[in-house]
Amino acid sequence: MNERRQQLIHWLGSLGYPADGLAPASEDASFRRYYRVLRPGGGSCIVMDAPPDKEPLTAFVDIDRRLRAAGLSAPEILAHDDRLGFLLMEDFGGTHYLDVLDADNAPELYGDALEAILRMQSDVDTDGLPPYDESLLRTEMALFRDWFLERLLGIELTPNQVGAWKLTVDELVRNALQQPRAFVHRDCHSRNLMYLKPMAGERRNPGILDFQDAVIGPITYDLVSLLRDCYIAWPEAQVDDWVRDFHAAARPAGIDMERFLRDFDLMGAQRHLKAIGIFARLHLRDGKDGYLKDIPRTLDYLKIVATRQGLAGLFTLINELSLGFRIRQVTGAAAS
Repeated sequence: MNERRQQLIHWLGSLGYPADGLAPASEDASFRRYYRVLRPGGGSCIVMDAPPDKEPLTAFVDIDRRLRAAGLSAPEILAHDDRLGFLLMEDFGGTHYLDVLDADNAPELYGDALEAILRMQSDVDTDGLPPYDESLLRTEMALFRDWFLERLLGIELTPNQVGAWKLTVDELVRNALQQPRAFVHRDCHSRNLMYLKPMAGERRNPGILDFQDAVIGPITYDLVSLLRDCYIAWPEAQVDDWVRDFHAAARPAGIDMERFLRDFDLMGAQRHLKAIGIFARLHLRDGKDGYLKDIPRTLDYLKIVATRQGLAGLFTLINELSLGFRIRQVTGAAAS
Protein backbone atom coordinates (compact mmCIF):
# COMPACT_ATOMS: atom_id res chain seq x y z
CA MET A 1 0.00 0.00 0.00
CA ASN A 2 1.47 3.38 -1.03
CA GLU A 3 1.87 6.29 1.36
CA ARG A 4 -0.90 8.35 -0.26
CA ARG A 5 -3.48 5.62 0.23
CA GLN A 6 -2.36 5.10 3.81
CA GLN A 7 -2.89 8.81 4.47
CA LEU A 8 -6.36 8.62 2.95
CA ILE A 9 -7.35 5.61 5.03
CA HIS A 10 -6.06 7.28 8.19
CA TRP A 11 -7.99 10.48 7.40
CA LEU A 12 -11.21 8.57 6.75
CA GLY A 13 -10.67 6.60 9.97
CA SER A 14 -10.45 9.85 11.92
CA LEU A 15 -13.94 10.65 10.58
CA GLY A 16 -15.30 7.24 11.52
CA TYR A 17 -15.25 5.66 8.07
CA PRO A 18 -13.86 2.09 7.91
CA ALA A 19 -11.02 1.34 5.46
CA ASP A 20 -12.65 -1.91 4.33
CA GLY A 21 -15.51 0.11 2.84
CA LEU A 22 -13.29 1.94 0.34
CA ALA A 23 -13.56 1.15 -3.39
CA PRO A 24 -12.70 3.00 -6.64
CA ALA A 25 -15.65 5.10 -7.82
CA SER A 26 -14.67 6.63 -11.19
CA GLU A 27 -11.85 7.67 -13.47
CA ASP A 28 -10.87 11.27 -14.09
CA ALA A 29 -8.93 13.09 -16.78
CA SER A 30 -6.92 14.94 -14.12
CA PHE A 31 -4.70 13.86 -11.24
CA ARG A 32 -7.75 13.47 -8.99
CA ARG A 33 -8.98 10.06 -7.90
CA TYR A 34 -12.40 9.18 -6.54
CA TYR A 35 -13.48 6.43 -4.17
CA ARG A 36 -16.81 5.31 -2.80
CA VAL A 37 -16.78 4.73 0.96
CA LEU A 38 -19.49 3.14 3.09
CA ARG A 39 -21.10 5.27 5.76
CA PRO A 40 -21.04 3.79 9.27
CA GLY A 41 -24.82 4.13 9.51
CA GLY A 42 -25.58 2.93 5.98
CA GLY A 43 -25.36 4.38 2.53
CA SER A 44 -22.20 5.73 0.91
CA CYS A 45 -20.17 8.87 0.24
CA ILE A 46 -17.57 9.86 -2.31
CA VAL A 47 -14.04 10.72 -1.25
CA MET A 48 -11.82 12.78 -3.54
CA ASP A 49 -8.06 12.35 -3.46
CA ALA A 50 -6.63 15.56 -4.98
CA PRO A 51 -2.85 15.85 -4.57
CA PRO A 52 -2.47 19.40 -3.21
CA ASP A 53 0.57 20.20 -5.34
CA LYS A 54 -1.38 19.36 -8.52
CA GLU A 55 -5.10 19.75 -7.76
CA PRO A 56 -5.74 22.14 -4.83
CA LEU A 57 -9.17 21.78 -3.24
CA THR A 58 -9.80 25.47 -2.65
CA ALA A 59 -11.55 26.15 -5.97
CA PHE A 60 -13.72 23.02 -5.75
CA VAL A 61 -14.96 23.96 -2.28
CA ASP A 62 -15.57 27.56 -3.34
CA ILE A 63 -17.51 26.76 -6.53
CA ASP A 64 -19.51 24.04 -4.80
CA ARG A 65 -20.69 26.62 -2.26
CA ARG A 66 -21.67 29.06 -5.04
CA LEU A 67 -23.63 26.44 -6.99
CA ARG A 68 -25.51 25.17 -3.96
CA ALA A 69 -26.34 28.71 -2.89
CA ALA A 70 -27.98 29.20 -6.29
CA GLY A 71 -30.16 26.12 -5.78
CA LEU A 72 -28.24 23.86 -8.17
CA SER A 73 -27.55 20.19 -7.53
CA ALA A 74 -23.90 20.21 -6.53
CA PRO A 75 -22.79 17.66 -3.91
CA GLU A 76 -22.84 18.54 -0.24
CA ILE A 77 -19.30 18.62 1.13
CA LEU A 78 -19.14 16.71 4.41
CA ALA A 79 -15.47 17.20 5.27
CA HIS A 80 -12.25 18.33 3.63
CA ASP A 81 -8.59 18.79 4.44
CA ASP A 82 -6.97 21.28 2.09
CA ARG A 83 -3.47 20.51 3.34
CA LEU A 84 -3.76 16.77 2.66
CA GLY A 85 -5.96 17.16 -0.42
CA PHE A 86 -8.83 14.92 0.75
CA LEU A 87 -12.53 15.74 0.48
CA LEU A 88 -15.63 13.80 1.50
CA MET A 89 -18.93 14.58 -0.23
CA GLU A 90 -22.36 13.16 -0.82
CA ASP A 91 -22.74 10.38 -3.34
CA PHE A 92 -24.80 11.16 -6.44
CA GLY A 93 -24.65 7.51 -7.49
CA GLY A 94 -22.88 6.01 -10.46
CA THR A 95 -25.21 6.96 -13.32
CA HIS A 96 -23.94 9.71 -15.62
CA TYR A 97 -26.11 11.40 -18.21
CA LEU A 98 -24.08 9.55 -20.83
CA ASP A 99 -25.20 6.22 -19.36
CA VAL A 100 -28.92 6.87 -19.85
CA LEU A 101 -29.32 9.37 -22.68
CA ASP A 102 -31.34 8.21 -25.67
CA ALA A 103 -33.66 9.73 -28.25
CA ASP A 104 -36.70 9.30 -26.00
CA ASN A 105 -35.41 10.93 -22.82
CA ALA A 106 -33.05 13.50 -24.37
CA PRO A 107 -35.68 16.29 -24.51
CA GLU A 108 -36.37 15.99 -20.77
CA LEU A 109 -32.77 15.49 -19.63
CA TYR A 110 -31.37 18.21 -21.86
CA GLY A 111 -34.23 20.47 -20.83
CA ASP A 112 -33.10 20.06 -17.22
CA ALA A 113 -29.46 20.63 -18.15
CA LEU A 114 -30.25 23.75 -20.19
CA GLU A 115 -32.22 25.11 -17.26
CA ALA A 116 -29.24 24.44 -15.00
CA ILE A 117 -26.94 26.37 -17.34
CA LEU A 118 -29.39 29.28 -17.40
CA ARG A 119 -29.44 29.29 -13.61
CA MET A 120 -25.65 29.14 -13.43
CA GLN A 121 -25.50 32.17 -15.70
CA SER A 122 -28.16 34.18 -13.88
CA ASP A 123 -27.94 33.15 -10.19
CA VAL A 124 -24.41 31.98 -9.37
CA ASP A 125 -22.16 34.53 -7.67
CA THR A 126 -19.20 35.28 -9.96
CA ASP A 127 -17.40 37.73 -7.72
CA GLY A 128 -13.67 37.03 -7.76
CA LEU A 129 -13.77 34.29 -10.41
CA PRO A 130 -10.91 34.41 -12.93
CA PRO A 131 -11.70 35.62 -16.45
CA TYR A 132 -11.68 33.40 -19.51
CA ASP A 133 -9.18 35.76 -21.10
CA GLU A 134 -7.18 35.82 -24.32
CA SER A 135 -4.17 34.12 -22.76
CA LEU A 136 -6.23 31.15 -21.55
CA LEU A 137 -8.10 30.81 -24.85
CA ARG A 138 -4.83 30.72 -26.81
CA THR A 139 -3.12 28.37 -24.36
CA GLU A 140 -5.98 25.91 -24.68
CA MET A 141 -5.98 25.91 -28.47
CA ALA A 142 -2.20 25.47 -28.53
CA LEU A 143 -2.80 21.98 -27.12
CA PHE A 144 -4.19 20.95 -30.51
CA ARG A 145 -1.04 21.92 -32.38
CA ASP A 146 1.43 20.82 -29.69
CA TRP A 147 -0.04 17.51 -28.56
CA PHE A 148 -2.28 16.37 -31.42
CA LEU A 149 -0.58 17.56 -34.59
CA GLU A 150 3.07 17.52 -33.56
CA ARG A 151 3.38 14.84 -30.86
CA LEU A 152 0.61 12.39 -31.72
CA LEU A 153 0.54 12.63 -35.52
CA GLY A 154 4.11 13.86 -36.07
CA ILE A 155 3.01 16.77 -38.27
CA GLU A 156 5.21 19.84 -38.69
CA LEU A 157 3.24 22.69 -40.22
CA THR A 158 4.53 24.48 -43.31
CA PRO A 159 4.77 28.29 -43.23
CA ASN A 160 1.46 28.54 -45.12
CA GLN A 161 -0.20 26.15 -42.70
CA VAL A 162 1.16 28.10 -39.73
CA GLY A 163 -0.51 31.16 -41.25
CA ALA A 164 -3.81 29.28 -41.56
CA TRP A 165 -3.51 28.15 -37.95
CA LYS A 166 -2.84 31.67 -36.66
CA LEU A 167 -5.76 33.02 -38.70
CA THR A 168 -8.07 30.43 -37.13
CA VAL A 169 -6.88 31.05 -33.58
CA ASP A 170 -7.17 34.83 -33.94
CA GLU A 171 -10.73 34.60 -35.25
CA LEU A 172 -11.86 32.24 -32.49
CA VAL A 173 -10.28 34.38 -29.77
CA ARG A 174 -11.86 37.53 -31.17
CA ASN A 175 -15.30 35.93 -31.24
CA ALA A 176 -15.05 34.52 -27.72
CA LEU A 177 -14.00 37.85 -26.23
CA GLN A 178 -16.86 39.70 -27.96
CA GLN A 179 -19.57 37.49 -26.46
CA PRO A 180 -21.60 38.46 -23.35
CA ARG A 181 -19.92 37.19 -20.16
CA ALA A 182 -21.38 34.85 -17.55
CA PHE A 183 -20.46 32.04 -15.16
CA VAL A 184 -18.78 29.22 -17.12
CA HIS A 185 -18.52 25.70 -15.66
CA ARG A 186 -16.01 24.75 -18.43
CA ASP A 187 -16.80 21.00 -18.47
CA CYS A 188 -20.57 20.84 -18.61
CA HIS A 189 -21.02 17.60 -20.55
CA SER A 190 -22.60 14.17 -20.24
CA ARG A 191 -19.75 12.64 -18.21
CA ASN A 192 -19.87 15.38 -15.59
CA LEU A 193 -23.65 15.53 -15.23
CA MET A 194 -25.19 12.88 -13.00
CA TYR A 195 -28.63 11.40 -13.47
CA LEU A 196 -30.46 11.79 -10.17
CA LYS A 197 -33.24 9.29 -9.67
CA PRO A 198 -36.61 10.46 -8.32
CA MET A 199 -35.67 9.16 -4.85
CA ALA A 200 -33.04 11.91 -4.66
CA GLY A 201 -35.53 14.13 -2.82
CA GLU A 202 -35.71 17.83 -3.69
CA ARG A 203 -32.63 17.78 -5.93
CA ARG A 204 -33.25 18.21 -9.62
CA ASN A 205 -31.35 16.81 -12.55
CA PRO A 206 -28.60 17.13 -13.31
CA GLY A 207 -26.16 16.51 -10.50
CA ILE A 208 -23.23 18.78 -11.32
CA LEU A 209 -19.60 17.72 -10.88
CA ASP A 210 -16.07 18.73 -11.96
CA PHE A 211 -16.74 22.45 -11.66
CA GLN A 212 -13.49 23.55 -10.01
CA ASP A 213 -12.16 25.28 -13.15
CA ALA A 214 -15.10 27.71 -13.38
CA VAL A 215 -14.46 31.17 -14.81
CA ILE A 216 -16.31 34.21 -16.12
CA GLY A 217 -16.48 33.79 -19.85
CA PRO A 218 -18.49 33.53 -23.08
CA ILE A 219 -22.20 32.86 -22.73
CA THR A 220 -22.16 30.03 -25.29
CA TYR A 221 -19.32 28.01 -23.75
CA ASP A 222 -21.27 25.68 -21.44
CA LEU A 223 -24.04 25.43 -24.02
CA VAL A 224 -21.67 24.07 -26.67
CA SER A 225 -19.99 21.80 -24.11
CA LEU A 226 -23.37 20.20 -23.51
CA LEU A 227 -24.86 20.11 -27.00
CA ARG A 228 -21.71 19.37 -29.01
CA ASP A 229 -20.49 16.86 -26.44
CA CYS A 230 -17.25 15.05 -27.27
CA TYR A 231 -18.80 11.79 -26.02
CA ILE A 232 -22.22 11.72 -27.72
CA ALA A 233 -23.55 13.31 -30.91
CA TRP A 234 -27.04 14.47 -31.87
CA PRO A 235 -28.53 15.44 -35.25
CA GLU A 236 -27.64 18.98 -36.26
CA ALA A 237 -31.30 19.96 -36.58
CA GLN A 238 -31.94 18.87 -32.99
CA VAL A 239 -28.90 20.77 -31.74
CA ASP A 240 -30.05 23.92 -33.55
CA ASP A 241 -33.49 23.61 -31.94
CA TRP A 242 -31.95 23.36 -28.47
CA VAL A 243 -29.73 26.37 -29.18
CA ARG A 244 -32.76 28.37 -30.30
CA ASP A 245 -34.67 27.40 -27.16
CA PHE A 246 -31.74 28.51 -25.01
CA HIS A 247 -31.45 31.82 -26.84
CA ALA A 248 -35.16 32.48 -26.37
CA ALA A 249 -34.84 31.85 -22.64
CA ALA A 250 -31.53 33.65 -22.08
CA ARG A 251 -32.33 36.68 -24.27
CA PRO A 252 -28.74 37.93 -24.50
CA ALA A 253 -28.86 41.68 -25.02
CA GLY A 254 -28.17 42.76 -28.58
CA ILE A 255 -27.49 39.21 -29.85
CA ASP A 256 -29.93 38.02 -32.51
CA MET A 257 -30.46 34.36 -33.33
CA GLU A 258 -28.22 34.33 -36.40
CA ARG A 259 -25.30 35.81 -34.50
CA PHE A 260 -25.92 33.54 -31.51
CA LEU A 261 -25.73 30.46 -33.73
CA ARG A 262 -22.43 31.68 -35.15
CA ASP A 263 -21.09 32.45 -31.67
CA PHE A 264 -22.13 28.93 -30.63
CA ASP A 265 -20.34 27.34 -33.59
CA LEU A 266 -17.12 29.31 -33.15
CA MET A 267 -17.05 28.70 -29.42
CA GLY A 268 -17.43 25.01 -30.19
CA ALA A 269 -14.44 25.15 -32.52
CA GLN A 270 -12.29 26.64 -29.76
CA ARG A 271 -13.44 24.04 -27.26
CA HIS A 272 -12.96 21.11 -29.62
CA LEU A 273 -9.46 22.16 -30.59
CA LYS A 274 -8.66 22.16 -26.88
CA ALA A 275 -10.40 18.84 -26.26
CA ILE A 276 -8.55 17.03 -29.06
CA GLY A 277 -5.26 18.32 -27.71
CA ILE A 278 -6.17 17.15 -24.21
CA PHE A 279 -7.19 13.71 -25.46
CA ALA A 280 -3.83 13.35 -27.22
CA ARG A 281 -1.99 14.49 -24.08
CA LEU A 282 -3.89 12.04 -21.89
CA HIS A 283 -2.78 9.25 -24.20
CA LEU A 284 0.84 10.30 -24.61
CA ARG A 285 1.66 11.71 -21.18
CA ASP A 286 -0.68 9.88 -18.83
CA GLY A 287 -1.22 6.53 -20.56
CA LYS A 288 -5.00 7.07 -20.64
CA ASP A 289 -5.78 5.63 -24.05
CA GLY A 290 -9.56 5.53 -23.76
CA TYR A 291 -9.95 9.13 -24.86
CA LEU A 292 -8.43 8.49 -28.29
CA LYS A 293 -11.70 7.00 -29.53
CA ASP A 294 -13.44 10.32 -28.90
CA ILE A 295 -11.15 12.29 -31.22
CA PRO A 296 -12.88 11.34 -34.53
CA ARG A 297 -16.26 12.56 -33.26
CA THR A 298 -14.71 15.79 -32.01
CA LEU A 299 -12.83 16.28 -35.28
CA ASP A 300 -16.12 15.85 -37.16
CA TYR A 301 -17.52 18.79 -35.18
CA LEU A 302 -14.60 20.92 -36.33
CA LYS A 303 -15.22 19.99 -39.96
CA ILE A 304 -18.91 20.88 -39.67
CA VAL A 305 -18.17 24.28 -38.14
CA ALA A 306 -15.34 25.07 -40.55
CA THR A 307 -17.69 24.42 -43.47
CA ARG A 308 -20.79 26.07 -42.03
CA GLN A 309 -19.07 29.22 -40.75
CA GLY A 310 -16.50 29.69 -43.49
CA LEU A 311 -13.42 29.14 -41.34
CA ALA A 312 -11.06 28.93 -44.29
CA GLY A 313 -7.91 28.45 -42.23
CA LEU A 314 -9.33 25.58 -40.20
CA PHE A 315 -10.93 23.96 -43.25
CA THR A 316 -7.58 24.11 -45.06
CA LEU A 317 -5.71 22.49 -42.16
CA ILE A 318 -8.18 19.64 -41.71
CA ASN A 319 -8.20 18.76 -45.41
CA GLU A 320 -4.59 19.45 -46.39
CA LEU A 321 -3.32 17.41 -43.45
CA SER A 322 -5.85 14.59 -44.04
CA LEU A 323 -6.56 14.58 -40.31
CA GLY A 324 -9.53 12.25 -40.57
CA PHE A 325 -7.43 9.59 -42.32
CA ARG A 326 -4.46 10.04 -39.99
CA ILE A 327 -6.51 9.73 -36.80
CA ARG A 328 -8.20 6.59 -38.13
CA GLN A 329 -4.75 5.07 -38.44
CA VAL A 330 -3.93 5.96 -34.82
CA THR A 331 -7.23 5.06 -33.19
CA GLY A 332 -8.67 2.44 -35.48
CA ALA A 333 -11.97 4.32 -35.18
CA ALA A 334 -14.22 5.38 -38.02
CA ALA A 335 -14.12 9.05 -38.89
CA SER A 336 -15.84 10.61 -41.84
